[in-house]
Amino acid sequence: MKRHKIVLDTNVFLVSLPSQHQYHWIFQSIIQDKFDLCISTDILLEYQEVVSQRYGLDKTDITLDFLLLLPNVKLTTPFFRYPLIESDPSDNKFVECAIMAGADFIVSNDRHFQVLKKIEFPPVKVLKYEEFEERFKQEFTG
Repeated sequence: MKRHKIVLDTNVFLVSLPSQHQYHWIFQSIIQDKFDLCISTDILLEYQEVVSQRYGLDKTDITLDFLLLLPNVKLTTPFFRYPLIESDPSDNKFVECAIMAGADFIVSNDRHFQVLKKIEFPPVKVLKYEEFEERFKQEFTG
C-alpha cells in the first residue's frame, strides 16, 4: 500500500483537533503514523495563529510541539514561490509546500484552491474533505 503525503489547509487541521469533531480521525491518523503530513514554517505559523485564537496559546504550543516530534510530520522549506492562487495569495504557501514535498494532495474545502484543477503545471491535486474521507478514512482507521 502506498504511503500518502498530504498537506492540510489550516481549517481542516483546526477542526481535526477536538476529539468530539467528525474530522478528528485525521489528527488521530497523523498520531498513528498512517500518512505523512507535510508542513512548512509558514504553514506552522498559520496553524499556530489560528489554533491559538480558538483554543488558547498553551494548548496550541503543546499540540504543535508534539506534532513536530512525530516522524511522519515532514517540515519542508519551499525555495520557489508559485503564485497560482491569485484570489487569495496567502493560500499559495500550501501549494508551495505540496510541490516541494512531493505531496499527493492538499486537503481543503477552501474554494480558492479549486483553480488548481485548471492548472496543468505544476500539477497539484486538491481533495475536498468529503473526497478525502471517502477515499481514505477506512484505509487510515481500519
